[in-house]
Amino acid sequence: MRSKTSIELFRYWNATRGDRNLPRRDEIAPGDIRSLLPDVFILQRRPDGTIRFRLAGTRICTLFGGELRDQPFSALWQEAEGAEIDEVAGRVMAECSPMLLTAFCRTAAGETLDLELLLAPLASADGKNDRLLGALSPLTRPQWLRMSPITALITTDLRVLPPLSDMSRNDVDVHPAATSVGVVDGRRRTLQLRVLNGDRRD
Repeated sequence: MRSKTSIELFRYWNATRGDRNLPRRDEIAPGDIRSLLPDVFILQRRPDGTIRFRLAGTRICTLFGGELRDQPFSALWQEAEGAEIDEVAGRVMAECSPMLLTAFCRTAAGETLDLELLLAPLASADGKNDRLLGALSPLTRPQWLRMSPITALITTDLRVLPPLSDMSRNDVDVHPAATSVGVVDGRRRTLQLRVLNGDRRD
């Protein structure tokens, strides 16, 4: 992980879930992650199968030029990648496996930017794992940031985080070594799937 936001939210998610596969939505206390909220979002799978924003932080909405609540998660990506992104989000829910994505984007004014996204499984109050707790944060902060909306994301890397029992709960802020289990270059529209293992920097 390169983003401080991803690191801190992952640590909070891990502490909240305890020895379970995932925490419940009603266990997420906004006051505990107040400083992260502008970059945090929650997704939910609707009865029709679509995965949509339940809420999105103010900085995320500003980056994309408008309110994202109730919008499809896949709408953030270029159209050809939307179905694959829905599959990724669905896998996080189904397998209770957090994932880390990096993405490349262009703004309406033509600037480029790299971002990091954390996707972590989250259950509804009834225990159904149909939600995701996530963070989206730029990896750089250029002066023009938020002056021109992002038009679409292109996935450049996708990593499966290991079972958290295999990681030191005090060391989630390092950059783990990644073992590739797929072939990918997101700018050519293929997803690179990696499994993070160990706690070494890569």
